[in-house]
Amino acid sequence: MKKLLEKLDPLLHARCGPMTDDLVLNPGEFGLGRVPGKVKPDATTTAVCGFCATGCGLKIHLKDGVAVNLSPDTRYPVNLGMACPKGWEALSPLTAPNRATTPLVRDERGSMVAVDWPAAMERFVEGFKGVQARHGARSVAYLSTGQIVNEEMAFLGALAKFGMGMLHGDSNTRQCMATAATAYKQSFGFDAPPYSYQDFEESDVLVFVGSNLCIAHPIMWQRVCRNPHRPEIIVVDPRKTETAMAATQHYAITPRSDLVLLYGLAHLLIEKGAVSQNYIDNHTDGYAAFAEFVRAFDPERVSRETGISQERLHCFANTIKEGKRVSFWWTMGVNQGHEATRTAQAIINLALMTGNMGRPGTGANSITGQCNAMGSRLYGNTTNLLGGHSFLKAADREKIASVLQIPVDSIPSEDSLAYDQIIEGIDEGTIRGLWIIATNGAHSWINQNRFTELAKKLEFLVVQDMYPDTESAKLAHLVLPAAGWGEKEGTFINSERRLGLVKRVRPAPGLALADFSIFRLIAHHWGLDEMFGRWTSPEALFQDMKKISRGQPCDITGIEDYAMIDLAGGIQWPCPDSAESPPEQERRLFADGKFFTPNQRARFVFDEPQPVPEAVDAEYPLLLLTGRGTSSQWHTQTRTANSDVLRKLYPAKAYIELNPLDAAALDVRDQDLVIVHSRRGEMQATAFLTLTVRPGQVFAPMHYRETNRLTFPAVDPHSRQPAYKSCAVAVKRAVRGK
Repeated sequence: MKKLLEKLDPLLHARCGPMTDDLVLNPGEFGLGRVPGKVKPDATTTAVCGFCATGCGLKIHLKDGVAVNLSPDTRYPVNLGMACPKGWEALSPLTAPNRATTPLVRDERGSMVAVDWPAAMERFVEGFKGVQARHGARSVAYLSTGQIVNEEMAFLGALAKFGMGMLHGDSNTRQCMATAATAYKQSFGFDAPPYSYQDFEESDVLVFVGSNLCIAHPIMWQRVCRNPHRPEIIVVDPRKTETAMAATQHYAITPRSDLVLLYGLAHLLIEKGAVSQNYIDNHTDGYAAFAEFVRAFDPERVSRETGISQERLHCFANTIKEGKRVSFWWTMGVNQGHEATRTAQAIINLALMTGNMGRPGTGANSITGQCNAMGSRLYGNTTNLLGGHSFLKAADREKIASVLQIPVDSIPSEDSLAYDQIIEGIDEGTIRGLWIIATNGAHSWINQNRFTELAKKLEFLVVQDMYPDTESAKLAHLVLPAAGWGEKEGTFINSERRLGLVKRVRPAPGLALADFSIFRLIAHHWGLDEMFGRWTSPEALFQDMKKISRGQPCDITGIEDYAMIDLAGGIQWPCPDSAESPPEQERRLFADGKFFTPNQRARFVFDEPQPVPEAVDAEYPLLLLTGRGTSSQWHTQTRTANSDVLRKLYPAKAYIELNPLDAAALDVRDQDLVIVHSRRGEMQATAFLTLTVRPGQVFAPMHYRETNRLTFPAVDPHSRQPAYKSCAVAVKRAVRGK
């Protein structure tokens, strides 16, 4: 720690005293009626942003000890003084008039009635214990999030699975990052994005597959723009997105043909002698079988199936061959597909076979969506046992039990159902109670209408959120008011594996509590004080997270405390306590060519491409694509719609992008109101005519609640991530615009 402090400007991150709510076992001290602790009245402190997984550093300006304004932190190694509109406006959603300020219980007449916390806890315990008594412990489940801090995720997962007897729990990161996690585990032996953001600036070739970085991650795009090497920027995307417009090469493939394209590139790279045989021989397994497999993906076939000319395919392959430092990047355009895991692994295979791994400016790099999706993957206790361990391994269960000082038989020895399987369990009657935390599945889940209908079948539904008027909260029997970013403390892990600090710089409104405090209340009322009583604060739980991580690829035992994270400008994992000196701010994995598999070699993983789940036909002749609309919107707009500024930066109502040729055939003019319908539902939207979408395709932003009425309920068989990106639709004019 001393060495670290000597390296850092002590004024870089002036810390304010915490607004603590020290929780002891009486109602008045569970965060109720709390007041801010001692805070320098007009200081400036810092924290990481709570929107996307870029993990930008923000300066928080205080007046009378409470945050009043934000600006980007010029010294934080992630954003270097830059911020997107969401970062500038991160405080605004906290003061929205529709905040949840008290627990709400649905009465006999179906109305939501305000109650105090003791009454809410009595209803929570009676509701879930009643369901378990009638139908068994496994009849209740939870759906969590990538939006809360690591310490809250770990508490929730431990409370639900070790204390309350729930086997089944998943996170909304299933919707965005399950594919990347699964691909990395199968190929590298652990969920390990290898890169640092510095790689955006070190590459001479950057390949983006299914990523509109300009819009989805604008600060990462700014890092690309800082690249001094005049890089080739290649974008693979059916749409001419903002990122594609700025690229040096854009490959507008036939939707969902990306796996064929990637196998075809591997074929050409082998043919052109562009493989690194030395790297393959020393650091990988399965290459010979892969090379034989991709022989079938000759340029003629790939051109026919992708719509890319053979000449351009050769150009793509030659660009990779000639690159000295080639980095491959992907996000939701890959992850949200019916064969997403194999597509992500096809990207990984290209990096491995060309030796573009472990060096500056290289890597097969998954870009994360939510602010703490990486934390959810490691500490959510859903698909993994805490810290990237396995529920199926006795040694892992014993380790966790020892660290947490709990009986080992309280830890499940089998895996949970995935999100889609939990939803199906409601239909089948095996899931009768559901607890939703900081997510809005009634808006965001694929084939939305069915989710809403199934939720009505639940005997007991609890929603824990900042706002009582989300689509999911409106279905609940009990709503628990939660604090938001800036009203709690803890840590996030961003896309490049960096732990950043979140601070409490405002009190939550009314009776709203940090999720951590709500979990403490539930533990107390459930009778679990002995199991969880030692977690008196997020930082106390963080110390157990460190112990849990020991010996894992994500080891963070070398991080002493929150102060060390704060002063360092965030710390990337791994950071074991065996490190002789503080780690460098920018680090990548696999520089030594050693992976996390038993033999330390990466694996080539591949499969035959599969047909799209729902093809267009005469009745539904257009293919719907979905994605981000603007950098000002965020997911279901739960928070961004509650910022006066952000609401003005994007259309208030749903719209689609339609090619002019299709519009002419449909007698649709620009700004006309149209009806888009699929076999599952319909949406009304304004039509914008544009050449950014090709004939036969339609684009709709994911943020509008209507969009997921249309989407097809397919999931990738390996990651069980939904395939949001394509489905068959029809469009017709509704009302002629004036």
